[in-house]
Amino acid sequence: MSEHDIYSKIEQLVATEHKLRSQTEAGEIDPSDEKAQLASIERALDQCWDLLRQRRARLDAGQNPDDAQVNSVEQVEHYLQ
Repeated sequence: MSEHDIYSKIEQLVATEHKLRSQTEAGEIDPSDEKAQLASIERALDQCWDLLRQRRARLDAGQNPDDAQVNSVEQVEHYLQ
């Protein structure tokens, strides 16, 4: 996945997040449904940001950024902040 593709995916996920929040505020979506969907979006965003960091680290190390792989949600969620 190219850096452009990753940024596009991030923009799409953020737009979906905003739409969900608006729909919940308008009473169109149950807050518990929103919570589950937002959790899924947050996990996908974590994976995108991780992949972007991997690509940049590979580039800085003189390696091919296209060799970066998407890490599992479990792995990404357990990174120390």
